[in-house]
Amino acid sequence: MSSQATAVVFEQPGKMSVRKVGIVEPAEGDCVIDIEWSGISTGTERLLWQGRMPAFPGLAYPLVPGYESVGRVAAVGDGCDLALGQRVFVPGSRGYTDVQGLFGGAADRLVVDATRVTLLDDALGEEAALLALAATALRAVTRGPEGVLPDLVIGHGVLGRLVARVVLALGGEAPTVWELDAGRRAGADGYPVIDPESETRRDYRLICDVSGAVGLLDTLVAHLAPGGCIVLAGFYQEPVSFTFPPAFMREAQLRISAEWQQEDLEAVVKLAADGRLNLDGLITHRQPAAHAAPAYRQAFGDSECLKMILDWRSVQ
Repeated sequence: MSSQATAVVFEQPGKMSVRKVGIVEPAEGDCVIDIEWSGISTGTERLLWQGRMPAFPGLAYPLVPGYESVGRVAAVGDGCDLALGQRVFVPGSRGYTDVQGLFGGAADRLVVDATRVTLLDDALGEEAALLALAATALRAVTRGPEGVLPDLVIGHGVLGRLVARVVLALGGEAPTVWELDAGRRAGADGYPVIDPESETRRDYRLICDVSGAVGLLDTLVAHLAPGGCIVLAGFYQEPVSFTFPPAFMREAQLRISAEWQQEDLEAVVKLAADGRLNLDGLITHRQPAAHAAPAYRQAFGDSECLKMILDWRSVQ
């Protein structure tokens, strides 16, 4: 089996290539995955591309980005009980010899600890690349007070849509979604999307912000019910602050939703498998992996691109 893979490599901030990289030999408990599709993250990967990612273990260039990969088991090491040909979700790999894996999923072949992969139903095809975002959404939805699901979501990008869909999948009432971009207000799936300028409610119990916009907290506090909670589920590159007296008067709660955990991923896999969580219509753009450079430019710069998927099958 080849000790090389073809990968997207961020050589340095603002410079990218698709080239051969060295991969490690599988050790005991490892498996080799031939990747079919990988997603481009407009959050994490944009920060890596721009050189604005905060200090992070393993952060050095050149690096292979990506943590939204789907593929099939091509080989297994001793102690690995996966079957050849099984489709799995892979949250990245560090198994490279000459580049950093941060997060290492954007390649046609990955060597990874078998305990890090998640088995998938074959019926879940390229949409499985959305599972990391769906797990992120589930974690955000469940960060509020026990038994309370978001009734207001800020932002109707792919993560905001997943938050709204997860609320419905868990049996909650349809949340309202705020979206400034008129073009992004389309595509709602069982919930209303409005211009925040038209908002009149001041009684939201749980607001989930996935926008990453700074300077928004005062506005959100003004729309909270007494004792209401705001969950920050975006990534905020600048200090987040708010005016204290209005928050004090409402006894507002503020919580932060961080990186998804394995139990979140397993839960959304089940929700998708039994039909409660609909992933249709969220992947809007696709490119062969060989065209990764224009794909990244479009993913980062085109507001109509909700989710860009790279197809690795033509590389293999």
